[in-house]
Amino acid sequence: MNQIDLNGRVAIVTGGAQGIGRAVAARFAASGAKVELWDMDGKLAAEAAAGIGPNATGVAIDVTDAQAVKAAADALEARLGSVDILVTSAGIAGPNHKTWDYPLDDWAKIMRINVDGTLHCCQAVIPGMLRRNYGRLVLVASIAGKEGNPNASAYSASKAAVIALTKSLGKELAGQDIAVNCVTPAAARTRIFDQMSEEQIGYMLSKIPRGRFVQPDEIAAMIAFLASAENSFTTAGVFDLSGGRATY
Repeated sequence: MNQIDLNGRVAIVTGGAQGIGRAVAARFAASGAKVELWDMDGKLAAEAAAGIGPNATGVAIDVTDAQAVKAAADALEARLGSVDILVTSAGIAGPNHKTWDYPLDDWAKIMRINVDGTLHCCQAVIPGMLRRNYGRLVLVASIAGKEGNPNASAYSASKAAVIALTKSLGKELAGQDIAVNCVTPAAARTRIFDQMSEEQIGYMLSKIPRGRFVQPDEIAAMIAFLASAENSFTTAGVFDLSGGRATY
């Protein structure tokens, strides 16, 4: 594993109890950061943090609750002095339906978590980053946000929104030492697959020239660089982790 210097940094990783978020949190802790794992499942977040080590803590947070998100970010900053890094990995895939049949309640839930939740977290940490003139934000989007997966219009649209949010934020903060980038991974075999049909999973795999799903540790490796001080120029960027699937 390449060594990324995150010594002395304080990070929040949403969706940190499992999958991509947990892999990112573990990589950050191994690189010297103090990491707080935010997850709907507080017990699982605490267990994940205990498995990562003394530099990790787990907290139950619903990212759709803007007030709770801000209170948690403020509490972490008060306790450790700063929040230097945010990774927004919390998200859901939702069910698979044709767009014209997509249940509106499911559509709204996906947007609340994937888009509104991401916005809430960014709004909670950016003021402190502006005061200190330092920050690294990495938003987890998806190849679906670039290409649009059939029978997954809500998820695809939500991740396209995350890409656009990254570009807007990156441009707004480009005058400070604050970098905002996103990653667009192909599917990783995590518990999010439980929300998908086997047909949908097979479709996604068939589109990946590498012939396999991405590993969470591979995603964490790229995010660790994007979250480091060494990433001092690139912002408003979209980083491909699609195994060759992406065409732009």
